[in-house]
Amino acid sequence: MTRKVFHNIVSEIPLFQDLEQKEKFLFIIGALSARLISLKKAAEIMDLEPELLIKLLDIIGINFSYLSPEDVTIERN
Repeated sequence: MTRKVFHNIVSEIPLFQDLEQKEKFLFIIGALSARLISLKKAAEIMDLEPELLIKLLDIIGINFSYLSPEDVTIERN
């Protein structure tokens, strides 16, 4: 993917004004999804409180949880 295409995608993120913050946000979404970093570390990277980061993820429709699918089933029941 060319840098221009990536820049166009990043610029569409409505949550942050600064391009660097938008890029960081995309990075932490990927790292959280791959379970490479903790929520606390992601919040630290974004310079946000963990609770605010959870709210931002929720606003854009990303359901974040470190529970396994089996744990989610147990919690729901």
